[in-house]
Amino acid sequence: MTKFLNILKVSIKNINGNKLRTILTMLGLIIGIASVIILVGIGSGTSSQVTSQVQSLGADVLTLNISSTDTSLDYDQIDEIKNLQNIESAAPYKTVSSTVTRGDNSSGRASIIATTNEYMDVMNLTISDGRLLSTIDIDNNSKVCLLGSDIAETLFEDDTAVGNKIKIDGDNYTVIGVLTATGSSMGNDVDEMVIIPFTTAKYLGADTTVSSMYIKVNDENQIENATTSIENYISTTLGLTTDDFSVSSQDSMLSTMDEVNNSLSVMLGGIASISLIVAGIGVMNVMLVSVTERTKEIGIRKALGAKRSDILVQFLIEALLLCVIGGIIGIILGISVGNLLGQMGYDFTAETWITLIAFFSSVIIGLVFGIFPAYKASKLNPIDALHTE
Repeated sequence: MTKFLNILKVSIKNINGNKLRTILTMLGLIIGIASVIILVGIGSGTSSQVTSQVQSLGADVLTLNISSTDTSLDYDQIDEIKNLQNIESAAPYKTVSSTVTRGDNSSGRASIIATTNEYMDVMNLTISDGRLLSTIDIDNNSKVCLLGSDIAETLFEDDTAVGNKIKIDGDNYTVIGVLTATGSSMGNDVDEMVIIPFTTAKYLGADTTVSSMYIKVNDENQIENATTSIENYISTTLGLTTDDFSVSSQDSMLSTMDEVNNSLSVMLGGIASISLIVAGIGVMNVMLVSVTERTKEIGIRKALGAKRSDILVQFLIEALLLCVIGGIIGIILGISVGNLLGQMGYDFTAETWITLIAFFSSVIIGLVFGIFPAYKASKLNPIDALHTE
């Protein structure tokens, strides 16, 4: 134990002896470790955010998307979907983009969802003020709207939104309600959303055909049966194959997203890991230079009785110290930058497993890329080493 401590002291002294070289050697490792943590953390954070959004729909909601550009459902066929077995409600939706203004206040190109009165129930949305869309609004193509909490604040500031008018694409729309602050749901920022009647979308250049719909099942245990019923209806009514449309449940969407996110995390981690390999090569190069510079020292130590194992352990410990210290700094830097990005609006999650992998990677790099210089140092002939100038 005393011998090991003496070797450790000598190693620390040698590392401190050339601080600039030590810092430059660790820099590549620090950047590599930090990059792995940041990239994988952002991937994991995004995955968690999307998963949360999908789960917010509930296990009893299906999503119908018709990808065919030639065929879609007519608005009148929504009732036929509702009448299928195990179906409780259906909410078609269409996303349009238009300028939303009130006087001098503007939200720019806002995300406008054209839908029916059942959308709120299916999406688990509530209002903080006013009323919901009604069947009368749908039947009369009424120019009314619901505003997300943020866009309501942007347009009305300290004024009351409900009962007042805004302009969408230059036309007046009466605000009938303000949504409760929610955040994002299924890729839409609810707080920045404007909801209008589905039939009113024709005033914004959209038609009333239906290509996308949320469908609520009356019993989540009947998800598979409901999916089959919808697929059979679409295939029979529109003559489409499953290549032209999809009926997705929460579980299937989560499974698909998990596969995509896992692949993305592996890819991002792999890209960042390349810098770790480069950093390892840098460590080996510096250690080889160190062996060359200290050849005479090695010869003296061997002449005084130092064993090959003593020399090997000393240089290996020096490589390990460089990598472990660099790894710890890289972990701290990665988590710090990741949290900073989180405050800037990015989804970042500091995963414990990737932090542990990053730390042990730095240890492995020290062992793998330090063993050759250490072995080379231990093999030096003491007589030849002493004659080195």
